[in-house]
Parts: sequence; structure tokens; C-alpha cells
Amino acid sequence: MKLEAEVLDLFTEELKLCRVKPGEKVVVLTADDEWQEHAHAFMAAASALGASTFNLNVRRGQRNAVGVQGRHPLVGNELAMTTLKSADMVIDMVGLLFSREQAEIQAAGVRILRVMEPFHILKQMFPTEDLRRRVEYAKSMMEKARELRFTSEAGTDVTYELGQYPVISEYGYTYEPGRWDHFPSGFAFTQGNDSGVNGVVVLQPGDILCAFKRYVESPVTMRIEKGYVVDISGPGVDAQLLKSYADSFNDPRAYAVSHIGWGLNEKARWYQFAATRELPREHVMNALSFYGNVLFSLGPNLEVGGTNDTACHLDLPMRHCSLWLDGEQILDKGDVVHPAMRVARTS
Repeated sequence: MKLEAEVLDLFTEELKLCRVKPGEKVVVLTADDEWQEHAHAFMAAASALGASTFNLNVRRGQRNAVGVQGRHPLVGNELAMTTLKSADMVIDMVGLLFSREQAEIQAAGVRILRVMEPFHILKQMFPTEDLRRRVEYAKSMMEKARELRFTSEAGTDVTYELGQYPVISEYGYTYEPGRWDHFPSGFAFTQGNDSGVNGVVVLQPGDILCAFKRYVESPVTMRIEKGYVVDISGPGVDAQLLKSYADSFNDPRAYAVSHIGWGLNEKARWYQFAATRELPREHVMNALSFYGNVLFSLGPNLEVGGTNDTACHLDLPMRHCSLWLDGEQILDKGDVVHPAMRVARTS
């Protein structure tokens, strides 16, 4: 397969950020014929850096469809799991997030980089050391905080008790044993304490329904009690869409409030879904990472060490919100106001 020089150069720079070095074992995990150009480019880049590398390709099948969280071809595949746990680094193009298998691979000391975006998105959102610094600062603040509150002029006012679960940072590369990241990304998040999330969240036009890769068109009000959404209402189709989708899993845990955080990647674009309809469609990383969004979500929490493994996951990035940690303001109506997390502006 012929590789474009631009792709090889970018993937080589990414693996340098991940500190891939001679003698390491890098496994590129794919399913069926998905992402084959990416896979070949990553193997070429790893080889150029002196690593030993190969492509582990598994069959996805109907039961492991893309978009259903935590369900993938590694379930019950002991040979594949043994292979992956013997690597130094796994490049995941299957989607192991929210699975027990991913946690098992990380526990073996393997660093994992998830890559599921087309090349133009990887190039646009390529990570920087400054992004890592700002995301890690956000993580350090959340680790100390015991309360997170976010509001909006539309009527959102919800409070999270914190401290039970760890904080996860995503800035687009990983060089620490056992650490997972997503190339590209740019946010930090945690989970509220069990039964410790209460209030009201109001989605407004322009907020994002990541599961459907579309923007909210009519207000949606979600009432939250003790960590669960207990009511969804709204005048338009969006409320019906969210409720019907969650109900289709026949799992009450689909309504559990999951992770919470905010976006810090100034290269990410809120409008990306609308701007690239003719290009290879992106996954969701612009939506999750754009600067100043509040990343509100429902569903599984295995990623932070919880026990909810529901297959229903709803990421709902919100604009124009204000957010505080223990009373210290981080966002003001969608603008990052904390000085340690603001992007340095150049004239």
C-alpha cells in the first residue's frame, strides 16, 4: 500500500510524542477492512522509530457494531488479549473504550492510543505540549475539588459531589505505562459520586447530540435526582429522540449521569459536523474537545473504575455554560476564564 508522505510524517510526529523508541512492541489493532491506510501508516512510522510492530486484525461481526459502547471483538478472544497485553503500546482502531478488556490491557502496563478519526481531523487537531499542560492543570484542580457546579442562562443548574472517582485527562498522546488517550482530544473529566448529582440540565439549540452527529434544534430539559435522569421533556423532536434512544437499550442504567468535564482544545471546531459533510465524516472529537464546552454525559462509567457497563452512551457537549469547582470559576458562559487554562493569544 502506497503511503502519502504527509500522513507518514504526521503519524511519526504523533508516535514521537508517545515516546516510541527502539525495541518497543507496538500493536495496531483493527477490525475487518476498517482504517487500513491509517494502520499501515502507523506501522511504517513505528518501524522508522525502531519499534517492532504488526497489525492485529479481528472480525467485528454484527454483534460488535460500531457505536455500541463496550461491545467489541475482543470479548472472549483470549489469544488476542494475550497478544495485546504483551505489547508496550496498542493503537486502538476498533474502539475498546468503556470495556473490561481495555481496563485489563491497561492493567498489564500497556499504553493505549485510540485513533478513530479521518486524517483531516487528526491534522487539524494535532496535539501540543501546551494543550497537555492546560488539560493536566484541569485534572489537578478536579482531583482536589469536592464540588462541581455548572449553570446556563437557559435554566441549567446542576451540582456534582466529587471525590469518589478518579479524574481522566485526554490531550491526544500517551507515553506513560498503562495510560489511555485519544488522538486527537483535549479535555479532562471525572464522574460525580454515586447518588451525588442533582439538578436540572437544559440543552439548547446548538448543543450537540454526539450519538446522532447532529445539533440540538429544540430545548430539552432533564431533571436529575441522585445521579439519574428521572425526566426528559421538551417541545420538539430532540427530547423524544433522546428518550427513545435510551429506552431502546432496555437498561435503566442508560439514564445514569456519567462523566463531566470541559473542552480545552482551541483547534477543535464546534461547527465541524456542519462544515464537512462532503469529506470523510469525523467521529466526535471536535464536538467533545472544542474550547469552553461543558461535556455532560449519560451512561457507562467503566472508564473511571465504576461498574455501569450499559451499552448506551450519550455525550452531550453544551455551549454557553458557566462552571465552578468548589466555588472557583473555570468557565463563564462558554469562555475559559481561569488564567491557567486560557489559551495564550498572540497578536
